[in-house]
Amino acid sequence: MLAPVLALLPALLCAPLPAHANGSTQPRAITPRGPLDAEESNNINVFRKTSPSVVHITTLAYQRDLFSMRVTEQPQGTGSGFIWDEAGHIVTNFHVIQGGDRATVTLADQSSFPAKLVGAFPDRDLAVLRIDAPRAKLTPIALGSSRELQVGQKVYAIGNPFGLDQTLTTGIVSALNREIESVTRRTIRGAIQTDAAINPGNSGGPLLDSAGRLIGVNTSIYSPSGASAGIGFAIPVDEVNRIVPRLIRDGRVIRPALGITSGAANLAQALGAPKGVLLVGVASGGPAAKAGLQPYARDRLGRIVPGDVITAVDGQPVADLDDLLSLIEQRQIGEKASLTVWRAGQTRKVVATLGSSD
Repeated sequence: MLAPVLALLPALLCAPLPAHANGSTQPRAITPRGPLDAEESNNINVFRKTSPSVVHITTLAYQRDLFSMRVTEQPQGTGSGFIWDEAGHIVTNFHVIQGGDRATVTLADQSSFPAKLVGAFPDRDLAVLRIDAPRAKLTPIALGSSRELQVGQKVYAIGNPFGLDQTLTTGIVSALNREIESVTRRTIRGAIQTDAAINPGNSGGPLLDSAGRLIGVNTSIYSPSGASAGIGFAIPVDEVNRIVPRLIRDGRVIRPALGITSGAANLAQALGAPKGVLLVGVASGGPAAKAGLQPYARDRLGRIVPGDVITAVDGQPVADLDDLLSLIEQRQIGEKASLTVWRAGQTRKVVATLGSSD
């Protein structure tokens, strides 16, 4: 049976290939694409305009071997940031550099520079570094305003997810005025929610509008797995622009304060007082004391007598300490604040001159 088949093999192997088979060995002609559409062109323009302002940040931590006592450097973290000014100031998230002993900033052209910590504000998850780089290498990012934002606007995120530098993702403003928690468990109000893919390593990088202006600092994602799930958050640029100059000038944020200590959020209502901030301590000689505010006390039988409860600041309701601090921190040291105070069943208004948190 095999003999006839074997006899045909030489003829089959030597037979010429069809003409169409010969053509398949040549590269195919490229089909003309045509012009980019307007959206694609703008995506490219935004990236080209802003990517030189985006940096990659890596941190190292010193570790001492318990046996040899030798100190070594271990990778601590990685993240993103952006160039704030021509003096070499770099803005990023506090949690990007938290716990690190040494930081390195890598620019878009892959040149690297050691960075010094200028200042940090953990309550807002912001930090400022500084590098000594030639001015020609420093392209400060353009600033926008978060007050102008509308849900549905197109946004761009540039950063270094998983260490992959200069990565662009796009999305929209999904929601405004979200509340997120900082590393100190303080509430950050007014956060921008976006569906632009934000992954580990994007933290500290810019969120941009379609004009390539900074509108927020990417800071966190909502995801059980830790990877992007279409819900990311950014600190609004108006808050960033308020805080960063203070960090550059003072190395920290010196905040206005009332000089009070408050009780647990539900303590006021548990004692029969209205919702607000129950005072359990008032600093002697502080703004609250000078305004006549009183903390809780005990009567002759040892029972707790509720102290004053601050229920509003300049007419804006206060439900808890985060509300109070948020309203107070929008003001300047030395400004007067009108406080609505509940005391022993009666509501009154007092005026306090804000002091310093120092």
